[in-house]
Amino acid sequence: MVDIKSISTEQRNKLTKNLDVSSTVEILKMFNNEDKNVPLVIEKVIDKIALAVDSVTNCLANGGRLFYIGAGTSGRLGVLDASECVPTFGVSSDMVIGIIAGGDVALRHPVEGAEDDELAAKNDLMKYQLSANDFVIGIAASGRTPYVVAGLKYAKSIGAKTASITTSHNAPVSKVVDFPIEAVTGPEPLTGSTRMKSGTAQKLILNMISTTAMVKLGKVYENLMIDIQMSNKKLESRAVSIVVEVTGVDDNVAQAHLDKYKSVKHAIFAIISKIDDAKEIKRILDLYNGNIREALRHNIL
Repeated sequence: MVDIKSISTEQRNKLTKNLDVSSTVEILKMFNNEDKNVPLVIEKVIDKIALAVDSVTNCLANGGRLFYIGAGTSGRLGVLDASECVPTFGVSSDMVIGIIAGGDVALRHPVEGAEDDELAAKNDLMKYQLSANDFVIGIAASGRTPYVVAGLKYAKSIGAKTASITTSHNAPVSKVVDFPIEAVTGPEPLTGSTRMKSGTAQKLILNMISTTAMVKLGKVYENLMIDIQMSNKKLESRAVSIVVEVTGVDDNVAQAHLDKYKSVKHAIFAIISKIDDAKEIKRILDLYNGNIREALRHNIL
């Protein structure tokens, strides 16, 4: 049996013991007051997150991949963050990969015993031919989920860098990884329901890790998404707005360049550098690993 009492996220919250006899507004205020503490908890571990981000960035810059592994809510959050990197930063779907215990069916349905299946974690990572060039982040509220711990042990055994995101103090998984992150959110307002404060903390940290890494990889200019995929009308409009914002041209000129180059980054570079050959633009940007600031700095007289 698991020693539930030793896990902070499983303990009872004294401030919410009257949930079932409270009014709707009172319940919502309790939840909101508990949620307010989450960013403050994360603030305490910013330095730990930074160490992980720098290592993730180095991994991705050198052709490695970032994996998230988790079970239940934690696994779903990892899959969500990985999925959103594709349209947001224009990366391939095999650059950031989310793996959930029990497979994709577990995204919508509970899979009994999946979080306890240690062998499955190794097998799931092996399916992607995990290598020493990759980085694996385990996500687990309790920090003891067997699937996650086993996956991280396997990753370390082949030389991959590892990190963990937990919301419990002195979590077992923290002793396994290179970069432990413990954002201790305390007892949940609904006892044991780690989809609440714990899940919120994990989501915020995942956002921070992936977004900061992409910023450092040159996927962002100022605070604009210059590698977004123009996959719907809203993103097409956003692309035009970004080109206009950076270069100062009007909407028609921005649209013409986007039509020609099919890329926000390439359109911006073409307008500012006054280089109009698509192959030359690609060659220059590739030379600077897609970092538009560096490419512009070295190619504008």
